[in-house]
Amino acid sequence: MQSYTIGQAARLLGVSSDTARRWADAGRVATRRDETGRRLIDGKDLAAFSVELAGAGGGDEDVSYTSARNAFPGIVTAVKLGDVAAQVEIQAGPHRLVSLLTREAVEELGLEVGMEATARVKSTNVHIDRS
Repeated sequence: MQSYTIGQAARLLGVSSDTARRWADAGRVATRRDETGRRLIDGKDLAAFSVELAGAGGGDEDVSYTSARNAFPGIVTAVKLGDVAAQVEIQAGPHRLVSLLTREAVEELGLEVGMEATARVKSTNVHIDRS
């Protein structure tokens, strides 16, 4: 049977490793130790838990519904407004992402330096979601 580490399970569930570890510590999902001491979750247990989470509306964090899957949560580091267009920079860990969008979109999202935002990349487009 396939087994998953806490980190692998977290990626599959769309949460941080810390969240998956807290769920395991609280007994929400069963774990066992391998010969090296790593905690593992059996595939069947993880599958059942993922269905339970989906039925309950997900994890601890808000869910964003979008078709763009490559998400880079980060912090807005620069906003340059022109008459019609704008440029927004987000630092997401080691990644600097720059998006060109309308000034109106920046104003509607209320984007400012220092706030959390998520850059979503789909093909050659970068979408910005306010966190």
